[in-house]
Amino acid sequence: MRYLPLAPLSISLYASFAIAGCSQLESTNDQQQDLALEQPVFNTSVLSKMAVKKFSQLKMSESLAMPSVAQDTQFYPMDNHRGSERYQAIIDNVLIDPAVRPLSTFSTDVDTASYANVRRFINQGLLPPADAVRTEEIVNYFDYHYSQPTSNQQPVKIAYELAPSPWNNKAQLLKISLQAKDIKNTKGKNLVFLVDVSGSMSSADKLPLLKRSLHLLTKTLNSKDCIAIVAYAGNANVVLQATSGSEKKDIDRVISNLRAGGSTNGGNGLDLAYQIAEANFIKGGVNRILLATDGDFNVGMSDVSQMKSYIEKKRKTAIDLSVLGFGQGNYNDHLMEELSNAGNGNAAYIDSLQEAQKVLVHQANATFKNVAFDAKIQVEFNPAVVASYRLLGYENRALADRDFKDDKKDAGDIGAGQSVTALYEIVYNGQVTPAKLRYKQQQPRLLNEEAELGFIKIRYKLTRDGASKEYSLAVTQDSQRSLANSTASFRLATAAAAYAQKLRNNDNFHSYSWQQIINLAVSAKGEDAYGYRSDFIQQLRLTKALDN
Repeated sequence: MRYLPLAPLSISLYASFAIAGCSQLESTNDQQQDLALEQPVFNTSVLSKMAVKKFSQLKMSESLAMPSVAQDTQFYPMDNHRGSERYQAIIDNVLIDPAVRPLSTFSTDVDTASYANVRRFINQGLLPPADAVRTEEIVNYFDYHYSQPTSNQQPVKIAYELAPSPWNNKAQLLKISLQAKDIKNTKGKNLVFLVDVSGSMSSADKLPLLKRSLHLLTKTLNSKDCIAIVAYAGNANVVLQATSGSEKKDIDRVISNLRAGGSTNGGNGLDLAYQIAEANFIKGGVNRILLATDGDFNVGMSDVSQMKSYIEKKRKTAIDLSVLGFGQGNYNDHLMEELSNAGNGNAAYIDSLQEAQKVLVHQANATFKNVAFDAKIQVEFNPAVVASYRLLGYENRALADRDFKDDKKDAGDIGAGQSVTALYEIVYNGQVTPAKLRYKQQQPRLLNEEAELGFIKIRYKLTRDGASKEYSLAVTQDSQRSLANSTASFRLATAAAAYAQKLRNNDNFHSYSWQQIINLAVSAKGEDAYGYRSDFIQQLRLTKALDN
């Protein structure tokens, strides 16, 4: 079963109240107050150590405007659930003639929310809406075991691999990979969790799962870390002041006491979370807000563009913002993705405690610590060799070619140890019959194995305010390589891309069967320490059963 989009809606109201200044504090286990989440709550034993400041309301023109939800947002009714889910409309990339447009430019993306969200649909016996499937997030869900960079001056390594396409016998696939150096964080983490405790978060797959996820994270904290929790529902409340990571009992007790109820003042909570994060800033360490919600902002800055603008202004504080999505029925995927992009963070969807462990424990360093900022990729294809090319995914990450060298243009950030993978489908000259033109006859140039296929360039900043550095790599042809001889990482990325494109009902994949994708994934299982590849194979088998 698939979902049809509904018309966009809009609701907006905003109020602002924030805490400025919150220093590292000793444990106050014996004096913690009961948590009433409908009014601002502060631990009375530490009020003298906290600077509390009430900020004025925003200008009326900013606070009471009624902007509409972005026009490219699609609403999908959810069977057996109240409400509807919101996804950004995506149109698949098409084949491009490099003689007309030789450059392909896009921002990197390390988000994985789409994969886990798709898995949630499949586990419920439903095929997901096409707009819920972002190909690049399906592909980048996996660890491909790329080799680490060896240079400290170049913490991101470029590589590529080329092999025949399994779904188009006239095409090749070019896999481009970026691997970031796994730099350990030694300064500590300053984390502020902005937790949605509104009434919409009461179901088992929302706040209860979020609480269990936070308990997992707590176990990994140490004395160098600082964690605070802001809960929002009607009003935003500090339910845990900045607390040392060594005070695990205090932290776990506050998490356990979180309760759902009330409306959602997301804008209020954002302002408060930034104030706390700024007051506890760790120079050289991790400074990040993690917004955990279903995205159902019904009070405050509910418009995507309004909240995005607010967060973009906060980027100058060097505090990143990531989002953790939970639940179903009213899940606002579009909002979650836009906010994480604006906050130089990443977006994950938590559908299970296993996914929480992946994001917050197994890949914590990559989730929290960025090593490359505003990373962009530009590929120039050689029209003497390539007749056409198509990027699989990254539709909402596309950049104008001129943006590649513009350091003011925001782009994706890459975390420590993270990788970025992108796949192009390319067709060589001589493998397709050119169109016969009335005024200009075109003769294809035959494949020249000595000619370069293309040229890969990447740009990124080593510091968030620094100048970008550019690195490049020429792509030569390998006519001897077969799909069977390709690496396991190539076959796995190809299977993941095919899975996404088939779920998106791309016309090129109608004749490529689910069983063929399963067989390809099985051949690429390889090293699978945490079982993510095995789970993918099982998910493929279930998807096949649902689509028959």
